[in-house]
Amino acid sequence: MVKTKSILKWSFVGLILLFIYFPIIFLTINSFNESDMIQSGWKGFSWAHYEYFFDLDNEPLRVVLQTFALALVVALLSTILGTIGAIGIFYSKKRIKSSLSAVNRIPIINAEVVTAISFALFVSFFGFDKSTYIPLIIGQMILCTPFVLVSVMPKLQQMDNNLYEAALDLGATPSKALFSVIIPQIFPGIISGFLLAVTLSLDDYVITAYTKPDSFKTISTHIYGLDKNNVVGPQIKAAYWAFTAIIFCIIVVSVIVANVMTYRKLRSKKK
Repeated sequence: MVKTKSILKWSFVGLILLFIYFPIIFLTINSFNESDMIQSGWKGFSWAHYEYFFDLDNEPLRVVLQTFALALVVALLSTILGTIGAIGIFYSKKRIKSSLSAVNRIPIINAEVVTAISFALFVSFFGFDKSTYIPLIIGQMILCTPFVLVSVMPKLQQMDNNLYEAALDLGATPSKALFSVIIPQIFPGIISGFLLAVTLSLDDYVITAYTKPDSFKTISTHIYGLDKNNVVGPQIKAAYWAFTAIIFCIIVVSVIVANVMTYRKLRSKKK
C-alpha cells in the first residue's frame, strides 16, 4: 500500500513536470532542426536558426534588445516609484494606510485587459502622442508598480523601526537616515520588486499592443504579428526557438549554480 502511494505520488509529480517543461524542451530540440516548420518533422541538425537570430540585420535580435531595454527602463522607474510609495504608505496613518493598500491591490486583482483598455481610452481622450513612448512606459508602469510595492512592503514590516528613530536621535537628517538605515534593510525587497517588474514587462502583450508606437515591436507583439504574414513568419518564428533554448539554458545553469553555492555555504557552516 505504501509503495503504491509512493508510485502514485511520484507519477503525479512527473506528469506535472512533464506538462510544464515538455513544450520548452520540445522547442529547444527543434531549435537545432534544419526545418522552419515543426509540422515538417526532423530534417537534420543545423545551427541555422541561431545564426539567423544573432544576425542584427534580421528582426528577432533587434526586437529582443528593444524588449529588454524597455523592460529595464520600466522596471527601474517602477521600482523607484513603488519603493517611495511603499515607504509612504508604511508611515501613513492607519486609515490612510489601509485605503492606499486597497487601491494598490486593484491593478493586481483586475484583469490586465481591463487595465489596458482603460488606459488606452485615457490616452485617446487626452490625445497623447504614442510616438513619444511615454504612454507605453506609463502603461507598463501602471502594471508593474503595484507588484513592486507589494514586494517592498513585507520588508518594511519586518524592519526594526527603532534603528530609524535612533539615527534621527543621533543627528542624522531624515534623508540620511532613509538611505543609511531604511533602504539597506528593505534592499532585498527592492531587488525582488525590480526583477518582478522586469518579468512583467517582458511578458506583457495587452498594454503594449494598445500603447506602443507603430514602429516599435516587443517579443510578444512581434510573434503575434507574424501570424498575419505567412511568407517570412516561419523563419522568424524558428529563430525564436533558438532564443527560447538560450533563455532556458541560462535559467537552468543559474538555478544549478545558486543551489550549489547554497549547499556549499550550508556545509561550511556545519563544519
